Amino acid sequence: MRDEAPTVTKNGIPHYRMFIDGGWVDTAERYEIVNPATEEITATAAKATTDHVDTAVAAARRAYEEGSWRRTPPVERAAVLDRAATALAARMEEIATISSRETGMPIRSALAIAVGFPQMHLQYYAELTRTFEWVRPAPITGQVLHSGLVKKEPVGVCAGICPWNFPASIAVWKSIPALAAGNSVVLKVDEKTPSFALELAAILRDAGLPDGVLNVVIGDGPTVGEHLVKHPDVRLVSFTGSTDTGRRVMANAAETIKRVLLELGGKGPNLVLDDADLDLAVDGTIYGFVLHAGQACESGTRLLLPASIHDEFVDRLVARLETLKIGDPLDPSTDVGAVMNAAQRERILGYIESGKTEGARLVHGGGTPAGPEFDRGFWVQPTVFTGVTNDMRIAREEIFGPVLSIIAYDSVDEAVKIANDTEYGLAAGVWSRDNQRALDVADRLEAGSVWINDWHNMSQHLPFGGYKQSGIGRELGPDALTEFTQDKSITVDMSGDLSRRAYGLVLGTPPKH
Repeated sequence: MRDEAPTVTKNGIPHYRMFIDGGWVDTAERYEIVNPATEEITATAAKATTDHVDTAVAAARRAYEEGSWRRTPPVERAAVLDRAATALAARMEEIATISSRETGMPIRSALAIAVGFPQMHLQYYAELTRTFEWVRPAPITGQVLHSGLVKKEPVGVCAGICPWNFPASIAVWKSIPALAAGNSVVLKVDEKTPSFALELAAILRDAGLPDGVLNVVIGDGPTVGEHLVKHPDVRLVSFTGSTDTGRRVMANAAETIKRVLLELGGKGPNLVLDDADLDLAVDGTIYGFVLHAGQACESGTRLLLPASIHDEFVDRLVARLETLKIGDPLDPSTDVGAVMNAAQRERILGYIESGKTEGARLVHGGGTPAGPEFDRGFWVQPTVFTGVTNDMRIAREEIFGPVLSIIAYDSVDEAVKIANDTEYGLAAGVWSRDNQRALDVADRLEAGSVWINDWHNMSQHLPFGGYKQSGIGRELGPDALTEFTQDKSITVDMSGDLSRRAYGLVLGTPPKH
């Protein structure tokens, strides 16, 4: 009988196995998956070696070359994605709970981000696969009578490298558009958060995806991830992570001229204009930097306030932060959960100390919450600094935690200049009651996504990616399908007449027979 589930129970604890060539693969060595809110071991996972990467890539290449999925008509590929979306929706609460235990994300957020968004994105790409222009005519004009067409074809074996912060959504972004386009995929998932990608693999297999087309390995970046990036049979690498690691991915991919998609760091400027709805902007600002304890690359971590409303806005912001509940991620009333691990907590607290040292004024948070319920787990209070200048570390470097730097400005021109004074360009926001005024400011911001009177609005219909050192390429929307395809142009002679060719440029006048 075929083994259906990615997990087995060992010593009373769930154990995740890798998914390679349609089956589950275990290892003697394993990772321990720790609940960030309790520090308890909630599961273990198989630990990949470079040999597992080689096996997974070989399976993906064989599946691609055999072509059973690549040659499947788009409408049939879409049907597989539809069935997977339905199956995922049926397990929403179960998978959200697992994700919350893995990541420390509050269950309310996990229901939307760990299951709701991926399920919507599966449905979206199913429909887009049916309607996408896989082949388009390309009329040719000129002396030679030809007809032309352009085909969007798959790239081959694609590698997706997923981070720990949003393992569900990003696993979908790395795999589903690639599969929709007919590619084979090897996902390298983070050893701290492997569950969703493995559940997705099982769901897709049961929905009809052929063996070898999707493979999931669990491992670290420096060994397993780097080997995957360098593998000569991988034709495209899609990576989400830090800008520093993105540079290394890009350099390693260059050895074999791979295509790369990079979604990297951010330091999102959040511009409040003097005519903004303050209630809306306050709540939106908090959502922008506190969601998932600030562990999001597109977080709005630099708040630019006009001097005329600065003090009132800060007072409202701090008062609203006081209403948030920090605590057990599985409690539906919890607003802010734990950060990922001890190293992440210490990194964030170190930046908070640097803000104090550099002269910023701490007006909220600044440490770990008090109380016996926080004796275990990895906690950081939402933290707000005022008096920040754009040359401070807390304003320039990606903290990846719930830390907000507030910078005052006197004119919109000054605010735009400060906003763009960064190596990053992933996301930005503008708050104003005047949409045209906000649009005018948005046009001047150097960011791949600009939200007006909102934040974290990650629509499956719109491309997502960065300017400058925030990345290369786009995820989501039709652009994602385009990223995972390559163009083939085909021309057909329509005349059948040798005299209509351009051959005479080389051969002269043809002899008479």
